Amino acid sequence: MPNGKVKPPPKLLSNPRFLLAAYTPQQWPPDEGAEVAFAGRSNVGKSSAINAITQRKALARASRTPGRTQQIVFFELSAEQRLVDLPGYGYAQVPMKLRQRWGKMIERYLRQRQALRGLILLMDARHPLTRLDTQMLAWCRAADLAVYVLLTKIDKLSRNQAASVLRSVRRKIEGSEIAVQPFSAVDCTGIDQTRDHILRWLDLFPGKSAS
Repeated sequence: MPNGKVKPPPKLLSNPRFLLAAYTPQQWPPDEGAEVAFAGRSNVGKSSAINAITQRKALARASRTPGRTQQIVFFELSAEQRLVDLPGYGYAQVPMKLRQRWGKMIERYLRQRQALRGLILLMDARHPLTRLDTQMLAWCRAADLAVYVLLTKIDKLSRNQAASVLRSVRRKIEGSEIAVQPFSAVDCTGIDQTRDHILRWLDLFPGKSAS
């Protein structure tokens, strides 16, 4: 399954820049153009995935204290195309009130953001489809939002284990038209496929090239 090689990022993903970090919806950039967002539990490897996809080692920064990052972080790809890093969820040591506030902010973003074209939902391949992952999928279905699931840290499983997990997750979300992709930022599994998916979503925005 691991391929060990990855192509250089396409032009649109090759020069992302930090745009802003927003604590409240009022701080979000104008709801125009096209965005692809990344979501997942704390410690699922979200920052590593964003950095691997763009081949920028420090574009997305993991919090030193898992679960403490409260902002929605926007990265600009072009004048009207962005990647969005949503706060990690599910860290047990975060106070309940704070978790509830994050949940409301994330749900509002998923339901109301007109620029949002799709969500990359990351799950640890060793512990997929947790209660909060399932809740996130439910929010996306309610918002009629396209989802692409990455099973991260797949390099930590044997080939047989990885194949078994992949079959299980696909079976449990069968009929939802959600693609499931094994992924590893360490050995480059799934990076090219994920880039292609992101570009297809962003290219839905008229007049912008995903080449």
